Amino acid sequence: MPETIEIDNDVKAGARPTLRGVASGQPPGPSMLFLWESFGPHHIDRVQACCLYFSGRYEVYGVEIATFDATYQWRASIDTDRFLKVVLFPNSLRQKIGDLRCFLRIVGTCWRLGSKYLFFCNFNEPAVFAAALVLRLLGRRIILMNDSKFDDKPRYLPKELLKSLFYLPYSAAIAAGQRSKSYFTFFGFREDRVAIGYDTVSVERIRAMSGAEQAPGGVPHRKRHFTVVARFVPKKNLGLALDAYAHYCQQHSGTPRELHICGSGELEPALREQVDRLGVTSVRFLGYQPEHEVARVLGSSLALILPSVEEQHGLVINEAVAMGVPVLVSDNCGARDLLVRTGVNGYVFEPDNAVGLTYLMDWLDRDAEEWARLARGNRQFTDLADTKLFTVAVERCIESLQRR
Repeated sequence: MPETIEIDNDVKAGARPTLRGVASGQPPGPSMLFLWESFGPHHIDRVQACCLYFSGRYEVYGVEIATFDATYQWRASIDTDRFLKVVLFPNSLRQKIGDLRCFLRIVGTCWRLGSKYLFFCNFNEPAVFAAALVLRLLGRRIILMNDSKFDDKPRYLPKELLKSLFYLPYSAAIAAGQRSKSYFTFFGFREDRVAIGYDTVSVERIRAMSGAEQAPGGVPHRKRHFTVVARFVPKKNLGLALDAYAHYCQQHSGTPRELHICGSGELEPALREQVDRLGVTSVRFLGYQPEHEVARVLGSSLALILPSVEEQHGLVINEAVAMGVPVLVSDNCGARDLLVRTGVNGYVFEPDNAVGLTYLMDWLDRDAEEWARLARGNRQFTDLADTKLFTVAVERCIESLQRR
């Protein structure tokens, strides 16, 4: 049975990773490999989905550079029994690993595993770029996975020209949505070699962890709360969500619904101070929550609110769709390209429009029929949120590279 293996830090980069108790040797057939800096639950979802989708056609490997990452508070990834996962630097923090050591380990492992199709993320990391370049020269086909969009931030021509050099090793790409795909083609990727479907989750896993029925079933409308799931960093724009919520509370004739906030980060003291200044007492700071707790919170949510000023995608929107929860999302969020349609399963607002967000919150609070209609509307987006879309994107990229 496949299992996670670790390459000890003392082992040379070219050493052949082996399964415990199983003799090493060349992979039995064609294979593909997925590389991320650190595996979160959604990375496991995608690789496991590929194992099922390509069963009998390709061996599937997952390569994790380090067990931990400073940006995300993921636990060491588990549930990898369907594929071989190689950890290049076990029990290490990605940001503490030198670029040269990382480069050597990536190249050595990818070469030894023998995969022809290599799916890489983090293209701008020096070690990843150098490894992709060398492996391309060695005959591997490198496919980029990324969700950046042109409108994420101000773009400057010199920087964009420099960025284009980092794309040179890649023959194809998997983008998150249409804006992400357009950004790839802007850099010269062929239209037929960019597939949409990168940012996905296992809908089945989210539903199982929630322990709740998908809306509009399950928890009644009157007992649900508003929810924010985000890191406490400037680009998430959580101050606007608090301003909108305070206005909602002020104009509410009875007891307002609670606002549950899952997350942590540098802005927590400022956000708590803002809540005190606004005089709202029904905000619940739940702290960082692992994926199963987020699913549980969504299971009793009236709506998910994501007001980001910069958001490449926003995977929590996939999770909300999985649970049938209507979404109130800023138009800067990449996920709205595929997963949100105004008046169908949620509403899109401008990231500086607190008044508009207040109106939408009040509407969903008062109108149970409208809320239920939006919840049912999520059903048509479930397949787009699920890892099935990722597997199709992988296959399309491989097929595009097999055509002359």
